[in-house]
Amino acid sequence: MVNKGKWGWGMVVLCALLLNGCGYTFPHVYEGPHRAVYMPTWQNRTNKLGLDMKIYQSLAQWFQKSESVDLTKEKGGADLTLTGEILSISLPSVAWDTISDATATEVSLHVRYALKDVRSGKVLWEVPNKLYTADYTISKATIGADDAALAKIIDDMSEEIYLGVLSKIKKQQKQGQPTN
Repeated sequence: MVNKGKWGWGMVVLCALLLNGCGYTFPHVYEGPHRAVYMPTWQNRTNKLGLDMKIYQSLAQWFQKSESVDLTKEKGGADLTLTGEILSISLPSVAWDTISDATATEVSLHVRYALKDVRSGKVLWEVPNKLYTADYTISKATIGADDAALAKIIDDMSEEIYLGVLSKIKKQQKQGQPTN
């Protein structure tokens, strides 16, 4: 038979620990003073049309996770500027079957980006050279494997950028810098 007294106290202690908090914060959310991040269209140095717009749309979806941070195309009133450049994209076939059909592909996206404080002009975060890759298997029934790989890369990159921006905003807030 289970001792309900010990089980009950265990639940009370567990709830108290959870409610009291252990210093963990959910990294995908910023709940401080409102911040606006201006992101102009990234320079696209590739021949993949619309890649800059796909990146903006993906980042916009990530920034919707926080009610206190907005991604905007409007420079006026922005607290931060997030600039970027798409340096290259590679869609080479890397594996072949016996009749010289590609069976796998690796998509590579090479970018750089930076976050700057509008008020001070200080660069808060700079990633001058970042390579993202994804491998995908191709079958005769698979159409658009390259596009699926690229979509995965863009989402992963957007999440990394979003979390990096939130981290820099939180760091600014802790240092007591003005938030406009």
